[in-house]
Amino acid sequence: MNFILHLGLGSFHRAHQAVYVHQLRQQGTADDCDWAIAAGNLRPDIADTIAALQAQGGRYTLETVTPQGERSYTVIESIQRVIPYQDDLAPLIAAGADPATRIISFTVTEAGYYLNAQNQLDWPTFADLRADLEAVRAGQAGHTVYGGLVSILRARMLAGAGPVTLMNCDNLRHNGDRSRGGLLQFIDALGDGALKAWVLAHTTSPNAMVDRITPRPTPDVAERVKAATGWDDKAALMGESFIQWVIEDDFIAGRPAWEKVGVEMVQSVQAHEEAKIRLLNATHSCIAWAGTLAGYLYIHEGTHDAAIRQMAYDYVTDDAIPVLHTPEQPCPIDLEAYRDVVLDRFGNPAIADTNQRVAMDAFSKIPGMIAPTIRDKLARQASFDSVALLPALFLAYLQRWHAGQIPYTYQDQAMDPAVAHALCSAADPVAAFAADATLWGEMAGHPKLVAALRKAYARVQAFVAGRANA
Repeated sequence: MNFILHLGLGSFHRAHQAVYVHQLRQQGTADDCDWAIAAGNLRPDIADTIAALQAQGGRYTLETVTPQGERSYTVIESIQRVIPYQDDLAPLIAAGADPATRIISFTVTEAGYYLNAQNQLDWPTFADLRADLEAVRAGQAGHTVYGGLVSILRARMLAGAGPVTLMNCDNLRHNGDRSRGGLLQFIDALGDGALKAWVLAHTTSPNAMVDRITPRPTPDVAERVKAATGWDDKAALMGESFIQWVIEDDFIAGRPAWEKVGVEMVQSVQAHEEAKIRLLNATHSCIAWAGTLAGYLYIHEGTHDAAIRQMAYDYVTDDAIPVLHTPEQPCPIDLEAYRDVVLDRFGNPAIADTNQRVAMDAFSKIPGMIAPTIRDKLARQASFDSVALLPALFLAYLQRWHAGQIPYTYQDQAMDPAVAHALCSAADPVAAFAADATLWGEMAGHPKLVAALRKAYARVQAFVAGRANA
């Protein structure tokens, strides 16, 4: 049996990668059944879900919902081993050092890579990253993605367990290249030249684009699963019917035949990931921030609000598509059709995806998903009024957070709360926001950025005032 060791046993993994492996195993051939997943967490998260999966032998029910509200139920059986959390990560490390493990994959969210605009590890900003480095230096297990991988890969190197592919499954542009760069920087900081040489010679890190809307499971999902199947599944979850995975075919130790179940194995994912990140992810955040400001709780509510839908539509049409599809570099994807499919997906009320889930981590999403379009428009000396509306929406959202008026807990690994409060308290919050290097990198303080954000922020304030007076 060949194993994929997955780090991050959350909902997205179980509704995406685990589904593809399950479908392949259902093909029934010896080769297809020879791949399975072992999975666990680097941190003590979702303990109840992991305990439920252990009790159920890794099995769980996925509820799939179409835009028309049709529901279907599948028992996913690809996770053959659920690894319990231990602070020393001994079970995860042992699994990673097993020669049967051919791929180590991970989902730790965009903010979990600690990279700045120059793709350098942001040591000054992240105390947990610095603490992880010291822990690994002291011979303890690391709990960031880099410290965890170092702990696993050191054991694998010492065991002579052979090469392994490191597969990033997060919504991160150039996710394989960037996570690999962060890992090598972490190893450099450790001063472990032997491990760095081994990683360079014995691992690959393919880039990939992943896509499926997977809300946080709510109790009603388990209730519907029980009503439909009779199983009181404690680890049930729900996802939309749309699913996509595009992977560069760069696997050093073999891989499942994923192309049999719809995965696109390609030489380059760049066009796909740019379309996904700019047209889907950035639009998703736009609707979450605007929807929260308008008093909605769910993504579909904002998507069906004509003014909010127009904001998202204009951003894609006016600013994102023109920089992704040019005469010099035409895009192989029908971007207008992709835009319309995205908005239809977001409008699916059966998904009941929350603004809380999508609004999170803006201090990593703005530099990764929104700033590149502004940067491209600046380089063309073109206006960018439509895309400027997105960060302006977040600034208004941040002001609500600053005042304690967000109706849910806002989570952001990349945000320093003291800095965020200072931005909101500044005499000129727009200028302070535009000058923040974490958000804007080399564009921070650019006069055209300040002017565009000021204009966009006035539009957002008018939008919010209109809702308050309605």
